[in-house]
Amino acid sequence: MTIRGGRGPRLSTKLMLLGLALLIVPWFSFRHLVQMESFLIQGQSQAQLLSAEGIATLLNGREDLFNDMPLSLDSYEALYAHPLPGPIRIDGRLGDWAALSDRWQVFGVERGPRPIAPEDRAIETLPDGAFHLLLGERGNQLYAFLRVRDDSLIWRNPNFLRLDNADHIRLSYVTDQGEEGRLQIMMQGPGITTAYHMDAEWKFAEHGLPENRVQGFVEEADYGYNLEFRMPMSMLGTHRSFGLAVVDVDDPTTRQIRGITQTLPKSGRENFNLVVLRSPEVLNIVRGLGYSGARVLVIDSKRRVRAEAGTSIEANGEATATPGWVKNLFDALRPRVRTSADLTPEDTDDGLITVGGQVIDAALEGQATAIRRRREDGLEVIMAAHPIVSRGSVIGTVVVEQNTDDILELQRDALSRIVLVSATSLLAAFVALLAFSARLAWRIRRVGTETTNAIDQHGRLKTSELEHEIRSGDEIGDLARSVSGMLTKLHQHNKFLENMPRTLRHEINNPLNAVSTSLQNLEQEVSESEANKYLESAKRGVMRIGVIVQNLADAANLEDALEAEELEVVDLQELLKSYVGNCHNAHPDCKFVFTGCQGPAPARVADYRIEQMLDKLVDNAVDFHWPGSPIRIQLDVVRDRIQITVANRGPLLAEEIEHSLFDSMVSQRIATRDNRLHFGLGLYVVRVIAEHHGGAARAANLPDGSGVAVTVTLPLASMAPRLRATG
Repeated sequence: MTIRGGRGPRLSTKLMLLGLALLIVPWFSFRHLVQMESFLIQGQSQAQLLSAEGIATLLNGREDLFNDMPLSLDSYEALYAHPLPGPIRIDGRLGDWAALSDRWQVFGVERGPRPIAPEDRAIETLPDGAFHLLLGERGNQLYAFLRVRDDSLIWRNPNFLRLDNADHIRLSYVTDQGEEGRLQIMMQGPGITTAYHMDAEWKFAEHGLPENRVQGFVEEADYGYNLEFRMPMSMLGTHRSFGLAVVDVDDPTTRQIRGITQTLPKSGRENFNLVVLRSPEVLNIVRGLGYSGARVLVIDSKRRVRAEAGTSIEANGEATATPGWVKNLFDALRPRVRTSADLTPEDTDDGLITVGGQVIDAALEGQATAIRRRREDGLEVIMAAHPIVSRGSVIGTVVVEQNTDDILELQRDALSRIVLVSATSLLAAFVALLAFSARLAWRIRRVGTETTNAIDQHGRLKTSELEHEIRSGDEIGDLARSVSGMLTKLHQHNKFLENMPRTLRHEINNPLNAVSTSLQNLEQEVSESEANKYLESAKRGVMRIGVIVQNLADAANLEDALEAEELEVVDLQELLKSYVGNCHNAHPDCKFVFTGCQGPAPARVADYRIEQMLDKLVDNAVDFHWPGSPIRIQLDVVRDRIQITVANRGPLLAEEIEHSLFDSMVSQRIATRDNRLHFGLGLYVVRVIAEHHGGAARAANLPDGSGVAVTVTLPLASMAPRLRATG
């Protein structure tokens, strides 16, 4: 019976999975880093909140610092430059100005300059020459955006020397020396603009060279055009006197000025000012604190920025020791292990202003707040705000904003060490474990393969000991030595079994000779009537012992005897016809039916051995056939093979011996009708003879389940191997 092992993972696979489990250690270390990040973020938030509280303490009760500007901007005729929260790109588009979308001022209507009312929001409803204006301040630069209502655009003709014969923008200001400055922004078409210093009559450029510090861009629109420009705040001097005028030219032939819409108030030069929403005294106080590495904003109760100190919060551009691939790995893994300190809803661009507004609103309501948020440029910052109070009411708030680059860099550095030390060592351990498992599995497979090859398919030993791993000092060596010792003992036992028939033959022949001689003498000296009974019994016993000895001797010496046989081409068709005819004489009680093939069936065989093989097949069929049923002998030629089949109706083959039926000492007989002893050598002899002639033998139950058929396959003469006879 063949024992089949269950299918499952190999030993090397199990060890590899065990090694992979070790790689989870860096993951737990990374989780620890994330928790450490939360702790550090919380500490930085508390530190910023304490800083904001300290600055607010200095400003508590200082209402005078917040009263240097009118409380109501609507009643003050001036231009207001609001602080810009982010960088501005000069491209004539409004995308960068979203934070100031409610700060527009309108000019060219009867009620003068003021914030845009709902009825004035549509530029298409304004008269020709009117415009909307936004002013912003960032990095000591003055930014401006104009939406101009113009029914007929007249671009500058570069062939004309005069600069007042096309649509243009005039800028008026006062320098530090008290001199009046005049700049004119010219537009030759959609795209980049050019600014020139102008003469007193605004007709010609003073020296013909453009003012490169003033950069602008114009874009055509359905209602007219959009103009965006910037200029250094230092050009305006300390007086901050600044005015702007839009000049409209509609006739392309005459190029006469149709109208001028300006921001200059009619009351005189004293209100000719640009109000930058900063409080100098508050700014000096904040700057004097020397708070570095953060951005500090002081905001009044009207949400106006009164002072700003520190640089804008940007990503740390300094070179670090963290490898780039580690930073990329950190940025890829970090979002997958977010902590409660992260603000998930505010990660979008729409939520950024909301987060900042929530912090400022909470502080203006008297509640100190610290929050972490992600800006639209991807930078993470911590924003802390503390209220400024006076006489029990909140007059402003201090906002301290700082990025988390230092904390993240600390994490990246720790991660690089984990990756380079911990993960590398674990990877080395995993590789070593994998190599060890591969060698271990290879050693076990080699011992298994050598053990399997030590026994052939018929159970005969080919070697008496193993060669590999028997000198190893570990458990595999113990296993190899145990298997090798077992093979040695089996080899000795097989030798004993192989020599036993020869020994029995020698030992049995001696008493047989004596019995035979005695019987001969008895036959001569005793009368026939008295000795008949004893003589017949003695003869049968002697013949029986002789048959046993002959069977054992044939089985022991069959393979050696076959090597000495001379092979010749024999027609098996004629051989089987003659043999079946003799079977009727040898077994008169049995019926034999022979079916041959059409034409001869030549095979290179020893005819005596083929008859010996047929004797075993027929004896086996006679012993097992049902009385009265025929024994069928059939010869077939299938392509290049000859098939001899002996079939009988009788008991079926047992499943447990079906695969070992042709081994020696295997028999299905329990008892026969003549009470003869059987050693299970018949079919073994059949297999050995068939294989010696290049064929094979097999047994199977008949398809209808009525009996058993034994088939011997031999090659045709043209395909038979030419075996060299040994003398």
